[in-house]
Amino acid sequence: MKPTDISAPDYFHKVVDCQWACPAHTPVPEYIRLIAEGRYSDAYMINWKSNVFPGILGRTCDRPCEPACRRGRVEENPVAICRLKRVAADFKDDIKSRLPRPAAKNGKRIAIIGGGPASLTVARDLAPLGYHCTVFDQDPKAGGMMRTQIPKFRLPDSVIDEETDYILNLGIEFKAGHRIDSLKKLLSENYDAIFVGSGAPRGRELEIPGRKEAASHVHIGIDWLSSVSFGHTDKIGKRVIVLGGGNTAMDCCRTARRLGGESVKVIVRSGFEEMKASPWEKEDAMHEDIPILNFMVPVAFVHNNGKLTGVTFEKVKAEYDAKGKRNLVPTGEAHETINCDDVLVAVGQENAFPWIERDCGIEFDKWDMPKVDAKTMGSTNPKVFFGGDAAFGPKNIIWAVAHGHDAALSIHRLISGEDVQERPLPEVHISSQKMGIHEWSYDNDISDDKRFKVPHRDKVIALKDIRAEVELGYDVKLALGEAQRCLNCDVQTVFSTSLCIECDACVDICPMDCITFTPNGDEADLRQRLKAPSSHPDQDLYVSSDLKTGRVMVKDEDVCLHCGLCAERCPTGAWDMQKYLIDMTYAGTSCPSKARSAA
Repeated sequence: MKPTDISAPDYFHKVVDCQWACPAHTPVPEYIRLIAEGRYSDAYMINWKSNVFPGILGRTCDRPCEPACRRGRVEENPVAICRLKRVAADFKDDIKSRLPRPAAKNGKRIAIIGGGPASLTVARDLAPLGYHCTVFDQDPKAGGMMRTQIPKFRLPDSVIDEETDYILNLGIEFKAGHRIDSLKKLLSENYDAIFVGSGAPRGRELEIPGRKEAASHVHIGIDWLSSVSFGHTDKIGKRVIVLGGGNTAMDCCRTARRLGGESVKVIVRSGFEEMKASPWEKEDAMHEDIPILNFMVPVAFVHNNGKLTGVTFEKVKAEYDAKGKRNLVPTGEAHETINCDDVLVAVGQENAFPWIERDCGIEFDKWDMPKVDAKTMGSTNPKVFFGGDAAFGPKNIIWAVAHGHDAALSIHRLISGEDVQERPLPEVHISSQKMGIHEWSYDNDISDDKRFKVPHRDKVIALKDIRAEVELGYDVKLALGEAQRCLNCDVQTVFSTSLCIECDACVDICPMDCITFTPNGDEADLRQRLKAPSSHPDQDLYVSSDLKTGRVMVKDEDVCLHCGLCAERCPTGAWDMQKYLIDMTYAGTSCPSKARSAA
């Protein structure tokens, strides 16, 4: 193998698994260390720069960072990264003075359709640069699906108000109750760019017998949640069936319990493990006495002269073909009818663009979705950009934020006369953490604590009040304990070939057996000759140049704890612990592009 080029921006970025997995690339270990030091406002601002909504995401994020967490590879439970984000939001001081100030306008106008997370991210990035951003939203307050579809017992209005106001107060024009019915008309108003962040506003229908006849008691999940959010709906029948296995279904069933549903069941066509809902969402539903029934396909709504009385299901099982593709096939058992008073249909969401005329320069694909460049978020109309659910279908808030950053960068480059396809390189800072021979500027002791449980409101009390937040969040003591579980993956082991005397002291002291001195070879061969053979090719090997004996040092990045024992033990200083901080490129960042830096 060739020596590892650790100067490549993505090499150590990938080693910081949590940050690499986060669509917005939030520097997770950096803000967790700040929380451990009690510097909550500093931790909040690091989050605010990258993921924009720390208090909201600290309660609702889908947590792609946590399955990637290195802690989860050396024990079962990853660090509670998401809930530590909430800690920064809960315990911060007044940070208004640290936010950008409304800038003098530069004469360029941006129209932003929708007031959700992608749209607000675009506005947040562009307003401080002097752009006049106008956000159009059909609802009376900003937030989009964060406000209308996430129940208040998971995300209070006060948190949404605070974090959307931080953005709107940057000099952004918010036109509430203003629905866009024609993109062609908006294009005629000579905006310099248009961003579409209208979400996926339509719940998927379930067209089975009895749907029309029983319509008054069969509700589309996302519409019903919005109606509850705005106070239009405040009750439901005692027996409720929720159809669907995603997070929306979990929100529906838990909301139904609070509005009078005594017997609420979630019924899913797939198996429990295949459900799209996050594991913790399923756990929360079951904790509130909501059973989840699997491998049951609805075939008819049962009604009596238009009054819904139940749903009939066909029982299925999973079979797999030679290629591993799953098919659901009938078990042959008799159909089962489950009685109910109301049904909430949460079998998916889809996009609807009747307001985008098909002759305004935007091409659509066979699924009637706009053709969007995944890197620039641009459409086939050079002035129109998409993001969030409107771009690629329903996903989650953190992806919408990432789309917003990318779109804002593209809009800024477009209006500045630069190539939209060209993306400036991020800034990378690497600094030694050495304070003495055996002292570091960070705490490198590894806590052996298991994951700390987030306190919850008593179930009996929580079910009586639809606005009572269920998760209470970590207090300061619990937050400190959880923060100390972080392995500081951004503090990297950096090896200097010229200083190594091949004494193998680092090999002897490494608690994970992740360092090996061996003759070089191709990667597959080398992985099998490591002290602890590596079977995870998705994790890199750190390979040195040739040492004096002709061997190379190989470190398996998969299981390294970043504990620093190798650097403490090394008699020549060949190992160092260096903090790696990558500063992602946003609109207005004055970093050189790849082409310019190459020139």
